[in-house]
Amino acid sequence: MATAAQLHDQATEWERAGDLEAALQAYVAASEADPLSGVLKYNAGNIQRRLKRFTDAQRSYSEALALTPNLHMARFMRATCLLQTGDLFNGFRELEARKDCPGFDDVRYGLPRQWAGEPIADKRLFVYPEWFQGDLMQFGRFALLAQMAGARVILAAPPPMHAILRTMSADIELIDAEAVPERYDFASALMSLPAGFGTRLDTVPRGVYLHADQQRIERWRAHIGSGGLKIGIVWQGSALAADRSVPLSAMEPLTRVPGARLISLQKGGGLDQLPDLPQVETLGDDFDSGPDLFVDTAAAAMSCDVVVSADTSVAHLAGALGVRTLVALPWLGDWRWLEGRSDTPWYPTMALFRQATPGDWRTVFEQMADTLADPSC
Repeated sequence: MATAAQLHDQATEWERAGDLEAALQAYVAASEADPLSGVLKYNAGNIQRRLKRFTDAQRSYSEALALTPNLHMARFMRATCLLQTGDLFNGFRELEARKDCPGFDDVRYGLPRQWAGEPIADKRLFVYPEWFQGDLMQFGRFALLAQMAGARVILAAPPPMHAILRTMSADIELIDAEAVPERYDFASALMSLPAGFGTRLDTVPRGVYLHADQQRIERWRAHIGSGGLKIGIVWQGSALAADRSVPLSAMEPLTRVPGARLISLQKGGGLDQLPDLPQVETLGDDFDSGPDLFVDTAAAAMSCDVVVSADTSVAHLAGALGVRTLVALPWLGDWRWLEGRSDTPWYPTMALFRQATPGDWRTVFEQMADTLADPSC
């Protein structure tokens, strides 16, 4: 009979080979051989989550925590399952476990007076950023919500993002991403704000909250022109989340939409793929070439009829601007997009298109093309 260690090795091999069902069976067998191992329960939960068996995954994470209470990653992953299945209230509260997980090492987690929902009218609330640029776009709305609740908000963010974030409210004070103000009444990590506000699906702050500069809109509108169906496209995001990026060539079905013009809003990595789809128009070397990120992207997005994007910061930007946006998601999307929905509570003007099978991007863009070609949609 195989030992728990041998079964664990087998599970790892199956996982690397992409056979998740076999990997899960091996992890379950390993856990039966070593029923006191919280790590084996945790590993089984990870496979169940990847198979979209979120209830089973939550149960495995709970069993892991019962055996190993300080296995904080199990609590963090359980939080992502809660969030993905729409339980934002409990999910965001449990997401606080990230602060005890490896890799989540911002020293500001230990600042005194971390906000937990206390009254903030006339209080200085210091908010410090976490994770990616898109998270600042998506969850920056909660800094605005705090300001609307009467707080004097101090938001730390990378200086190149200050210009676009300032469009939320001139009354939000922006400081460097790593800074800590000398005076504040409460401090909060950006991703802790939804828990502090007790956010649920039906209380997500909605509507337009980022804005493009009008002069830049006029400039890029003139540059792009008025002809055709103007589709702004973005296919590649952060290298740290490569599974969310899309090969540009997979967007080819969009070129067959009557009158379609594909206009690249891509910056940084991914531009080397332009020869793979020669129909794509580019906006020149001066597009978002200055010190401020996203200011031209916002104006160009406002000059397009629709934005089509992978799961990138530009998708969040377009949604926050109120631009019609179609987002391509992998078979297992990020928890931010929930599961089994073609809409999102975060952005009223956004539609989600998900892979029906892992790796099948072409069908996603064929569905988008059908949607864009249908005048009733």
